[in-house]
Amino acid sequence: MRELAKSKVMSSAAIATLVVTLACYPRLALWPNRSYPVWYLEAVLLLGGFVLWAFVFAWHAKYNERPVFAFKLPVNACVLVTLAAMVMGACLHGLVDPLFRASTPEDYPTDFRQWIALTLFSLAFNQLLLVFAPFDWSLRLFQRRWVAMLFTVLFGVLVLVVKTRSSAAELAPSAFWLLVIVRAVNSFLSVWFYSRYGVMLVWWWGFLLQARHLVDLAGDSE
Repeated sequence: MRELAKSKVMSSAAIATLVVTLACYPRLALWPNRSYPVWYLEAVLLLGGFVLWAFVFAWHAKYNERPVFAFKLPVNACVLVTLAAMVMGACLHGLVDPLFRASTPEDYPTDFRQWIALTLFSLAFNQLLLVFAPFDWSLRLFQRRWVAMLFTVLFGVLVLVVKTRSSAAELAPSAFWLLVIVRAVNSFLSVWFYSRYGVMLVWWWGFLLQARHLVDLAGDSE
């Protein structure tokens, strides 16, 4: 645990958390039914994000033996992620979005400004919470990459189940299990890309998945 207290880890986590907090502000500001003021939510993100980023900077490079940020990426990896994101985005747009939009409409943008806010929040915090931090935390705990990947996938599915069960709208069993399967596949691909190529390609993957909403926004504007 002493890696968490290293000055380089703390300074890197502080800088990353500040960027995340600023990136999440538009989403929080546009949140119509929030129970707490924006400054309180930003403070929670600041504290929680610092801990999560500390997990990443302390343990990813040491136990995964790959850098957190890899800027020189293989061309074939970029092509693979892009093609995989296009296929996954098409599946989400055609199969999942029509079902999930009814239960959690706040997760879907109604204009371009909301799309920017939701995309920034997804890239800045969702992936940190659901992919980066749980993978590195479990990798430090179990020191087995495949176990850490499995834990991350199960964690992502658990978050989806809790969110779905707490929603006011009920889903049919077939729709629910479809969401679980898609989330499991999405989580597996995200953590696999992260374990091999670091943060940058996962952000690209997430951006392409969020870009599917632009199809609906473009259709609504016509």
